[in-house]
Amino acid sequence: MRISGVVGFMVASLCLAGCSSTAGVDALQPSNETTSSVVRPRAPVAAAPVETAGLAPMRSDMVTDDTVADNAAADNAPPFSMVEEEEAVVTDTPSADGNTSPQLEPVALMSPPKRLTRAAPAMLTSPVTRYGFRDAKPINFGKASPRYLAVHGVDVSRWQGNVNWSKLRAQGANFAYIKATDGGDHLDPMFMKNWRNADAAGLKRGAYHFFYWCRTAGEQADWFIRNVPKVDGALPPVIDVEWNGESSCKRRPSRATVLEKMQVFMDKLERHYGQRPIIYTSPDFYRDNLKGAFLEYPFWLRAVARHPSKVYPGRKWLFWQYSGSGLSHGVTGRIDLNVFHGDERAWRAWAGGQTTVADAN
Repeated sequence: MRISGVVGFMVASLCLAGCSSTAGVDALQPSNETTSSVVRPRAPVAAAPVETAGLAPMRSDMVTDDTVADNAAADNAPPFSMVEEEEAVVTDTPSADGNTSPQLEPVALMSPPKRLTRAAPAMLTSPVTRYGFRDAKPINFGKASPRYLAVHGVDVSRWQGNVNWSKLRAQGANFAYIKATDGGDHLDPMFMKNWRNADAAGLKRGAYHFFYWCRTAGEQADWFIRNVPKVDGALPPVIDVEWNGESSCKRRPSRATVLEKMQVFMDKLERHYGQRPIIYTSPDFYRDNLKGAFLEYPFWLRAVARHPSKVYPGRKWLFWQYSGSGLSHGVTGRIDLNVFHGDERAWRAWAGGQTTVADAN
């Protein structure tokens, strides 16, 4: 996996920091979060200097019933059924030749990660690993099958247990999004192990946060920043927005409140990491809140029964989660499968380019 001329991988230092559990539910009082108080960048945020973020150790008293339930809802939920997928469908536009198989629309390549300032990870200078996954519940996507796209990856959390990242990489995982945090006080206990090992195996890696509607956006952003290192070459952070139906928090805020809270969270992360966050969502949440919103943000869309162009008409996307029932030699059980919207050349350009030793110096 290592290529001659590449001087090394990035190393993130692990620092202990005090861990404080933030209490208080914003449902009990009016929200003080307003986007008017956030200074939005007028131009793409410049790459911030690399630094190491401290990782606060997880304490057993930090995990509430709500956050445990949120994890189960977010990470262990069954794949959407065809009916659930169809609920978000507005139109079905046939192609010019009369075939209803969707054509791949232009990819939304917004705010690419900052260019590497040191030697690039091996996977950016080595060939992309081709698709080799199996699926417990395969779907025939026709001419728009994700298999025809070059760059596949996975997303993981503690529910995948101990991941063999080398085997995942060999089977076709070029990138991984790793569950880091949810709410304002829960850290996935496997996050830092997965974060280090994915990088060591040559995958591009990023972290995601599961948004909790009974906590303020500001404290959730602070919690993510406290626990997710800021390092060269990492993929942009992801905000995972879904309804928390399985938790004790049954709140379903208005669309205006949802968009406001998301904006506060994303602005804070963009200022810290120097990268525009990616929005991950599901069909029902998108239908209720996100149609026509955040057009300047890249989207990661869940569509496990039909192509995203049919489930999210008109929405450009960067990543597509096409299966929740993937099978790999690297994990026991099932794993989510994803694909990048573009060819290998587009991937290299978006994910940091082919930095050489000369470039790094």
